[in-house]
Amino acid sequence: MQKLVIYNHGKDSIPWGEKAIALAEVAKRQGFQFISPDYQPSNDPDWRVKQLLAIDLSAYQDIVLVGSSMGAYVATVASEIIKPKGLFLIAPAFYLPGYQRTEFKPHAERIEVFHGWQDDIVPPENAWRFCRQYRANLHVLDADHRLLSILPLMVDAFDAFLRKFIIS
Repeated sequence: MQKLVIYNHGKDSIPWGEKAIALAEVAKRQGFQFISPDYQPSNDPDWRVKQLLAIDLSAYQDIVLVGSSMGAYVATVASEIIKPKGLFLIAPAFYLPGYQRTEFKPHAERIEVFHGWQDDIVPPENAWRFCRQYRANLHVLDADHRLLSILPLMVDAFDAFLRKFIIS
């Protein structure tokens, strides 16, 4: 059985932006396959969840879902069905107007969240609320919504996050 990381990009982002490329390099070094679905045809987060759930994952034993902003919402909602080993969430778009879900049932052995103090799109309080409720590891750093200024630190954390699945 194979190991897979699925990166879910944000609302106005692209499948292979800077974050996806950096995280893909880490995943591949650790023996994970890496895919990044293209959700650009729709900004409806629940349509994106359906697209993710339509992917055939039967060949994979260990799955890690990564999501940035709206993609974190998509990964978290889909985790209830996919049941990944881990959720790695970047500036998650939780508790926002226009999103169908305001309560979650994330299903993952480990959940790690990165958020920026300077995020003017999703308040850091939303990440704290989620992490408090689900006992997730939260890293709040001096960065904006995109978190590119702390990308090297996030890449190192992702490397450590994936190593936990190799060891366990």
